[in-house]
Amino acid sequence: MLVEKLTTPNGPAPVTLGGRPLRPNRGIPLNLERIRQVRVNTSAVERRAQTHTARRSVKKDFQAAWLLRAITCMDLTTLSGDDTDERVRRLCAKARRPLQHDLVQKLNIESLNIQVGAVCVYHRFVETARRALEGTSIKVAAVSTGFPAGLSPMQDRIAEIHRSVEAGAQEIDIVITRALVFEGKWQELYNEIATFKQACGPAHMKAILGTGDILTVRNIARASFTAMMAGADFIKTSTGKEPTNATLPVGLVMTRAIREYAQETGMSVGFKPAGGIRTAKQSTEWLALMKEELGLPWMKSDLFRFGASSLLNDIERQLEHHATGRYSADYRHPIA
Repeated sequence: MLVEKLTTPNGPAPVTLGGRPLRPNRGIPLNLERIRQVRVNTSAVERRAQTHTARRSVKKDFQAAWLLRAITCMDLTTLSGDDTDERVRRLCAKARRPLQHDLVQKLNIESLNIQVGAVCVYHRFVETARRALEGTSIKVAAVSTGFPAGLSPMQDRIAEIHRSVEAGAQEIDIVITRALVFEGKWQELYNEIATFKQACGPAHMKAILGTGDILTVRNIARASFTAMMAGADFIKTSTGKEPTNATLPVGLVMTRAIREYAQETGMSVGFKPAGGIRTAKQSTEWLALMKEELGLPWMKSDLFRFGASSLLNDIERQLEHHATGRYSADYRHPIA
């Protein structure tokens, strides 16, 4: 039964929005007039986010299927000052087999080969992660450009991207200079992001906006449009280091910017909420937001990721409860 609920493949497929085929984002020249015209009704955004959590839920087999889909959309992450090669190898082992074998058997999902979307690490550990993930489709993502503050000299940030790509990173999470947003310097922000995109070469680029620092939803929308025009493959909420990280109101603003950009340009951009997403219930709320605002293609890892470190633990516990009727202890599901 559970396999039947998860029949949509989690891999490359034609991306459409409202029946219109979309191309991957290649960027467009900066349209300053479009940026200046951005308006956001903050009260309406907050009301919409509140009603979303109140009226959306999935149950039983459907809930389990959504949680399995959430696992496949995870960027399993370790970005601590005490990271080691061994911790990264353990994280990669968890990425390859995110669910215990006995739980996979109880759920009867062996044929699905559930794995996470990517492992996200500092540059120092890119090669370690690449070696540990050989033979899988799991991507290696590296945070770059002076993460998390993004205040290193420009040449150092570009060089950091080059080093990570050369070491084997397939995805680069870059940090924008938030001061350019505060000061309304959209052309400078566009130039910065476009330069980072060029440095990424074949690697996909996720542009971290640092929404907890930007604060106003209008500026978050403007920064989103600027990043997409500059060629970002994904726009990402946060570094996970800000006091406030991914929230549904911010997610609503960013996903609607993605939708408008797709309607105007015919190009698709992915979305990654990161930081503060710790529970299985939150993961289904975010997936429901993607389904309602953007459609089924944004419920797959090609266009949607969770930045997560502790989320997998709670999802495993919920799936264990689905299979056995009992919640297991946290220590039964270590991450790394």
